Amino acid sequence: MAMPRVIAFVWLLLSLLGIACDAQLSSTFYDQTCPTALTTIRTVIRQAVSQERRMAASLIRLHFHDCFVQGCDASILLDDTPSMIGEQNAAPNRNSARGYGVIHKAKTEVEKSCPGVVSCADILAVAARDASFSVGGPSWTVKLGRRDSTTASKTLAESELPHFQESLDRLISIFSNKGLSARDMVALSGSHTIGQAQCFLFRNRIHNQTNIDTGFASTRRRTCPTSGGDEKLAPLDLVTPNSFDNNYFKNLIQKKGLLETDQALFNGGSTDSIVTDYSKNPTAFKSDFATAMIKMGDIEPLTGLEGQIRNICGAVN
Repeated sequence: MAMPRVIAFVWLLLSLLGIACDAQLSSTFYDQTCPTALTTIRTVIRQAVSQERRMAASLIRLHFHDCFVQGCDASILLDDTPSMIGEQNAAPNRNSARGYGVIHKAKTEVEKSCPGVVSCADILAVAARDASFSVGGPSWTVKLGRRDSTTASKTLAESELPHFQESLDRLISIFSNKGLSARDMVALSGSHTIGQAQCFLFRNRIHNQTNIDTGFASTRRRTCPTSGGDEKLAPLDLVTPNSFDNNYFKNLIQKKGLLETDQALFNGGSTDSIVTDYSKNPTAFKSDFATAMIKMGDIEPLTGLEGQIRNICGAVN
């Protein structure tokens, strides 16, 4: 076989194996190697969200917490081993990150038709998109071709993920370090239009802070006292907690942000105007959210021959 033909054959073979030769993500990555992947994942996500609406928020958050630590590599899904303490028991994830079982189920279903082809990292990215759409949020074209890491780090998770009491400047810095703008950060925070938070995350805000609506604080104190009840839940959006809309931003303007990091977005700082814009223009919010999710999915992916395609999401091969 002549040399040019050998080169062409190698490129074709790599393409058929699902390996991105140019190390770039592509929305058509599995078109030849696993054409049923996206529909299979979507079916699992729809079923999970229909059984529990809160799961939509959990899946979006799971993708976010994955991408901010080592990049979008499904490291958050790795269980601890005797030689590795992973991310699941890091402070930002312990007893709060959810949706692992849904991702594992999606992986299991995809493996039935395409064993060893679709990464857990890509399943996380697709699941977040499908979760958003299932509760009235935007959809977007997910770029694919990520591979899975073989390591995870509790230490990195605790240093890279934002804390619930971060200042606005610190939040902007954390997101900037990941290639995301302040506008991206505010749009992504808008995912708090769905989901719930545990009492210990907002106790200080409702009992000790002054930039909060008094009636809202009083209501929240009924189920979140000054001590005890740490795991009791409250909706992040009191008005429409199960629908992806722009009420979250309207709440912030009324000083009804549940978390300190929520209200920091509208507290006399540089992001006030973005919050105001989204509160008046739900179309702009949803469009910017989709754009920011795509950008977040681009954070340091493993591609080509990096990492691996895990057979199960909780352990390396």
